[in-house]
Amino acid sequence: MDGAHDLGGMHGFGAIDRSQEEHFPHAWEESVFRLTLACGMLGRWNLDMSRSARERMEPAHYLGSSYYEHWLHGLESLLLEKGLVTAAELSGDATVAVREYEPVSADKVPEILSRGGPTEMTAEASARFDIGDRVTIVNEHPRHHTRMPRYIRGRAGVIVSHHGAHVFPDVHAESGEKVARHLYGIRFTGEELWGADCTEPLTAVCVDVFEPYIAGLA
Repeated sequence: MDGAHDLGGMHGFGAIDRSQEEHFPHAWEESVFRLTLACGMLGRWNLDMSRSARERMEPAHYLGSSYYEHWLHGLESLLLEKGLVTAAELSGDATVAVREYEPVSADKVPEILSRGGPTEMTAEASARFDIGDRVTIVNEHPRHHTRMPRYIRGRAGVIVSHHGAHVFPDVHAESGEKVARHLYGIRFTGEELWGADCTEPLTAVCVDVFEPYIAGLA
């Protein structure tokens, strides 16, 4: 979707601030991180649904809040949508009802975190494109979650790698279904992305692109 979260290539936001050295400068941020992981282990949503929930923030709210505020908003949205809490409970205007869940026990957490969430799958169809192919990205503006950056849409680049097939996030975020789609590394020149007056003509950007995002050979 075209939202405030997709800021790649946009002017006016300044350089990326790399001064932060601590993972959690504020204690509440670590709490949000822990809550997000704990609630995710209930199995009511997946990673792409979490990303989609954050992206659906009202634009002014998104741009005016911090990284872990985005996480908190997304978590609250999912908890409400899945019926795990009520709006009154979240606001503190109601006593939190006792609900019976099956939480993951503490002794299993290290193994689960070390395993991660592999996305690689076996695709039924062979890859449509080969390394070295020059391809064009579709120029579409889906209203659902997508991992296709806005700044590459309609642009052409060269495939430099093939990562196999992985869970396609556009479908995974909407239905929870795991559909395998091939994933490529594509190199775009700065001139292709930013125009002939690109101040750094040797600049190139490599983007991992799912096969459905590719219109065809350029």
